[in-house]
Amino acid sequence: AHEILNPVNFICGNLDYLSTYSQDLIQVLQAYETEFPDATPNISQLKDDVEFNFLLQDFPKMIASMQMGSERLKKIITALRSFSHIDETIKRPLDIHDSLDNTLLILNARIKMGITVVKAYEPLPSVACFSGQVSQVFTNLIGNAIDALAERAEANADPTWKPELVITTQAVAGGEGAIDRVIITFQDNGMGIPLTIQSKIFDTFFTTKPVGKGTGFGLAIARQIIVEKHGGELTLTSTPGVGTTFTVSLPLT
Repeated sequence: AHEILNPVNFICGNLDYLSTYSQDLIQVLQAYETEFPDATPNISQLKDDVEFNFLLQDFPKMIASMQMGSERLKKIITALRSFSHIDETIKRPLDIHDSLDNTLLILNARIKMGITVVKAYEPLPSVACFSGQVSQVFTNLIGNAIDALAERAEANADPTWKPELVITTQAVAGGEGAIDRVIITFQDNGMGIPLTIQSKIFDTFFTTKPVGKGTGFGLAIARQIIVEKHGGELTLTSTPGVGTTFTVSLPLT
């Protein structure tokens, strides 16, 4: 991600210059049109061949779209670089909202399939954690929610149902009144998890997905990261036919 970011930054920077240069060239051409409105037959024919008027209108739009695309690419690569810090040995301050937004950006192609994401963020302090590992947990939980919503969408017969993922954050005070942890919840309105298997959901190798679709490692690793490596909590509440909520509790230090 770091190596890719260098040429992307080069492209983004030069597109800014290209946009300026194109506007300058168009102004020069328009000045020529004003000063010399009667073009020679050869120039008139060339303008028709290249669709000159359309070119003048479309060229700036094309550069603008390239700028948007390159900026989006830069954001994705920056998110990947942040996510890739998976083997960190030192806890560092993490902005939870930035981590969540980066995860949503990485998963955007899947989210765009008709899913509404509601972000109910409250102001949070930074959390000292292994940022790559926490991002991995967020990716796993959001990915599972997307899968659950896709599963219900395939089987859904209710035309009023709309797939929705609600992500909520809040700071929580401890016994002495000072904020000592943050809570992040991921609530979907998918199929829900049957009561008979909810107690097994964090077991290694256990998965509700079809053969070849899941390893059974995701939630087990997520719980290990949150509980064992950060001293937090990862819990589940689910109602079949209504939806599922995963709650992550992380101490500030």
